[in-house]
Amino acid sequence: MKIKEKLFLDREGLTEHGPINIVIFGDSVSHGAVNGYMDYENVYWNRLKKMLNRVRDYVPVNMINASIGGTTALQSVARLEKQVLIHQPDLVIVCFGLNDVNRSLEDYLAALRQIFTKCRETGCEVIFMTPNMLNTHVAEDTPIKHWEYAHKTAKAQNEGRMDLFMSSATALARELEIPVCDCYAKWKELSKTRDVTMLLANRINHPLPEMHALFAEALYEILIGEPPAAGEGEDAMFCG
Repeated sequence: MKIKEKLFLDREGLTEHGPINIVIFGDSVSHGAVNGYMDYENVYWNRLKKMLNRVRDYVPVNMINASIGGTTALQSVARLEKQVLIHQPDLVIVCFGLNDVNRSLEDYLAALRQIFTKCRETGCEVIFMTPNMLNTHVAEDTPIKHWEYAHKTAKAQNEGRMDLFMSSATALARELEIPVCDCYAKWKELSKTRDVTMLLANRINHPLPEMHALFAEALYEILIGEPPAAGEGEDAMFCG
């Protein structure tokens, strides 16, 4: 049953099918990391929960965060069964790539294939959400302890490595008929007119809290079939 359909269950349907369980499976951005702290209030999946509740609040929407900062898709395959599928999710939102770009493309794609396939075998919906861009330069206010890594991530972004990882991952998802919420493409579009490095709280890879609205709105559009109405999102500047 699709999330949109389940939102409109009556009491009898809720008794039979239970609440909506959405598991978030990713790295630090999905974990909730901003810049030295976890922001579980403004993280995209909590924003999405509130948006779905505004469509109809009778059916509980449980967001189960199975994301761990600093992890890759390859490292996370081993915990898929006991931390994701054990919850019998209606939907798994998969978002890896920011750490994977430091390793091999082959490992990244092989891990994603396993995750997508195993989730699909349970009958749940799966969405692959591409992450935000990395920094494009080393900003003056980048913490000194992160300068070396900021140079590395800027190189990965500017020399096309991150583009390659995202295009390859989206191609794999589409090959397996997994819906793609292509937020990376949205960040690329933003980069034409804005300095996206300054939209990253740590100036490397963690979006500012308000930028999580972009992810939430894009996911909402896939799940509901239309963009949020004016004023539906908490940060209207990122709607549409």
